[in-house]
Amino acid sequence: MSECVFCRIAANKQQADIIFEDKDCLAFEDTNPQAPVHFLVIPRTHIETLLDAEPEMLGKLMRKSADLAGQKGIDKSGFRAVINCGRNAGQTVYHLHVHVMGGRWFAWPPG
Repeated sequence: MSECVFCRIAANKQQADIIFEDKDCLAFEDTNPQAPVHFLVIPRTHIETLLDAEPEMLGKLMRKSADLAGQKGIDKSGFRAVINCGRNAGQTVYHLHVHVMGGRWFAWPPG
């Protein structure tokens, strides 16, 4: 899907500060961070929303999110992993992605 910004990043057609990549997924720094640590983990293949994702891919994305949180040093103090699904939830890029944020206190409930 050439119009999708995350597909362009995955295909190395658009610049991003990539912190991890393998054959299934990649992670890169958020361009509008909402916390001292804020990165995204995406599948390489275009999957529009959480509703379209297979369990195996979701497991890979969440496990990689946790691993990278550890590498970024936010695993001990706590971090938030968020998947927005649809317009009302705040999804603005329709390519499945996990926001991983940490390094500050997060209030509950969010939003």
